[in-house]
Amino acid sequence: MNRLGRAVAAVVLALVAAVAAAAEPPLRGFAPDADPAASAIWQKVRASLFGTREIAPAGAEVLELQAPLRAVDAGVVPVSVRSRLPQTGAAYVAAIYLVVDANPSPISAIFRFVPESGRAEVQTRLRIDQYSHLRAIAETNDGRLFMTTRFVKASGGCSAAPAADAAAALASIGQMRLRLIGDPAGREPVLAQLQISHPNHTGLAMDPMTRQYTPAHYLRQLEVRHAGRLVFSADLDFSISENPWFRFPFLPQGDGRLEVEAVDTQGRRWAGVPTPHAE
Repeated sequence: MNRLGRAVAAVVLALVAAVAAAAEPPLRGFAPDADPAASAIWQKVRASLFGTREIAPAGAEVLELQAPLRAVDAGVVPVSVRSRLPQTGAAYVAAIYLVVDANPSPISAIFRFVPESGRAEVQTRLRIDQYSHLRAIAETNDGRLFMTTRFVKASGGCSAAPAADAAAALASIGQMRLRLIGDPAGREPVLAQLQISHPNHTGLAMDPMTRQYTPAHYLRQLEVRHAGRLVFSADLDFSISENPWFRFPFLPQGDGRLEVEAVDTQGRRWAGVPTPHAE
């Protein structure tokens, strides 16, 4: 089991124990004016991921988190995280964690970066199940942690019915679309926009025809290389929206190509070199 899997399991067990002990309701306090640090769920997630390590508050000059205050669609909430810290061989952001306190599985994703990423930045789309604090935590290669939070008003994102029917979703599963924004022949970071066809079932949505819950089935791992060198990877959970979409930077390495490998919870693996469409 990878680090994300172990962390999620620990959090779930802790939450079950808390409810069984008749502690205060775990979602109490999820209001726009609630203190993010007082969230009982966050305290359990924090201990599972980081133990007692210090987490410094991150101003906009360190870490920027963008998300709507009120989601138009709780199943497809746009989220953008960008670190302002340098991304060099000596000092760089190694990971960014996305946590949604009120989601059934709070740890939504762990994105990993290297100096060849150029910048520690990622955009994606999340499911958000209830009004919740959304957190982005940046971890540097020397172990420092920085966090910023935002409150998002959304409801029902994890239990919403899929947008596509099951047959159509399975017919296109694993297909990849790639678009490049910038000059791949230059020296500045280029943005890659990647979408992978996958139903990303949460296990919490009921099929309206059969009245049965569709089993959980979602992308678990993603790895992207350019010219054979890692530039971006992620451990993912079902909070990532249907047909996962990511935008991330990388530093071009000559005439190399982007190679993508994705693995889901059923062990299905897709690898390839998507034909990029430059912008």
